Amino acid sequence: MISIIGIAVVFIMVLGGYVLAGGNLGPIFKALPFEMIIIGGSGVGAFLLSNDGAAVKHTLKDLGKVFKGPKWQPQDYQDLLCLLFELIRLARKNPVAIEEHIESPEESSIFQKYPKIQADKEAVNLISDTMRSASMNYDDPHQVEEVLEKRIEANLHHSLHSSHALQSLADALPALGIVAAVLGVIKTMGSIDQPPEVLGKMIGGALVGTFLGVFLAYGLVGPFAAKIKGVIEEDAHFHQLIREVLIANLHNHSPNICIEVGRQNTPAHNRPQFAELEEALKEVKKEAA
Repeated sequence: MISIIGIAVVFIMVLGGYVLAGGNLGPIFKALPFEMIIIGGSGVGAFLLSNDGAAVKHTLKDLGKVFKGPKWQPQDYQDLLCLLFELIRLARKNPVAIEEHIESPEESSIFQKYPKIQADKEAVNLISDTMRSASMNYDDPHQVEEVLEKRIEANLHHSLHSSHALQSLADALPALGIVAAVLGVIKTMGSIDQPPEVLGKMIGGALVGTFLGVFLAYGLVGPFAAKIKGVIEEDAHFHQLIREVLIANLHNHSPNICIEVGRQNTPAHNRPQFAELEEALKEVKKEAA
């Protein structure tokens, strides 16, 4: 909702300020379709040229993040901590019993309690792979932590590609606006024998290209890229939380300490209260009993 408000504010302030200053929107609207074809069309072409099909699909999909915001909400962080608590307790109590849950998480009765987390393949794979390493006595926490860190960084780098692609497009749009303006000037020069009022309108139409390129770059596409980056980095905390808890588990801390380490490393606005989490963990213990 706030993104829609932001877009509305951009248009209202720019065009409204222009009108209040005595400007006439007529020449802008008249030239807009042709300038949009030149700038928007060439921008889309450059975007397709600099990205492969998978990156294009990834970027189009990520545009929804501008309006939806982060995927993981405070309740999801609490659910993740409860899930990890139950898995760690089971692994400590019965190392054999944990295998069915980490080898077939899609059929696991524990994972099925948290369908949103179960649907995230990367989160499930991070949990399963790390706990599998622990069950194989791969017990060097520092080495496992390094492997997880590199994996999470690689996933984040891949996820940020859509943001980088949009930012590259935003950087190109002002230059494409100049291209459109130059073409308008060339057209104007071909009609130099016309009266001043005609030439004035033609020059004004040409300058719409510069305006449109800068406006799209800094008013829309650039902010879209920044918002997508922010949302992706926010959601990355979810996977980092998995790393913190499971590394604490490899250090042989008690399950409650492992979960508290995770809670303390959760971003403040998503961090569950200690009492709330404690109550949720008690429910987990009752169900497992």
